[in-house]
Amino acid sequence: MTSHPYARYVAVGDSRTEGLGDGDEHRGYRGWADRLAEILAAGHPDFTYANLAVRGRVTEQVKDEQLGPALALKPDLATVVAGVEDLMGPGYDAARTARAMEEMFAELTGAGARVATVTIPDIGRIAPLARRAQPRVIDLNARIRAAADRHGVVVLDLFPRRIAADPRLWSRDRMHASPVGHARVAAGVADALGVPGYADWARPLPPLAPVSALGGAAQEVWWLAGAAGPWVRRRTPWWPPRHDGHTAKRPGLVAVTLPEGA
Repeated sequence: MTSHPYARYVAVGDSRTEGLGDGDEHRGYRGWADRLAEILAAGHPDFTYANLAVRGRVTEQVKDEQLGPALALKPDLATVVAGVEDLMGPGYDAARTARAMEEMFAELTGAGARVATVTIPDIGRIAPLARRAQPRVIDLNARIRAAADRHGVVVLDLFPRRIAADPRLWSRDRMHASPVGHARVAAGVADALGVPGYADWARPLPPLAPVSALGGAAQEVWWLAGAAGPWVRRRTPWWPPRHDGHTAKRPGLVAVTLPEGA
């Protein structure tokens, strides 16, 4: 039995919390929040979980669309993870993004929930061609940490962790975690919350086979053209807005079905 005091967990956020990179459009997405809920549900038959996260949402949209429904569910645990969608968007405003995060921290902790968040990893090590965005990441992470400290929010700080730059933790687009990455983040949040048994979440994976300079350059070109390019174009002012119709995959608190063998 996993030892913890939580019975009602609600996750809010963007595509990272929805679980993109861990599943697909046909089977559905699992993701780190689902995996964290599975950890917390083990041995707790009354544990329930809701996931209100929707892909493509900037932080103010997460606050405007998800905070009210989250509070209505009266969680005793909530995770708030957002900001990546803001970073590459037109008119990015670090103060506005951080303010929206802090408002969610304040409202949820004020309602009695234990709140946890996850910082943005070092994208310069994950995708070298995206290194120009690194100052924004460093600045936003600092603002999120400061807001979290003011409200007693638990922080899983991925930015300085070497394991967070391992390519095996990332899907091909390098913007969403792979199943391995989602599992590591779930374990990391569990550890940050004080759940016993997950202190080794950041242990290194076995060494990778070396990649030639030519092979590495080819991977960067593929990523820029095949993944980063379309993602950036969709966030430029002249690109038509997306109306993809996606909604929360788990809008109400329901029991967690544990994976077979858990």
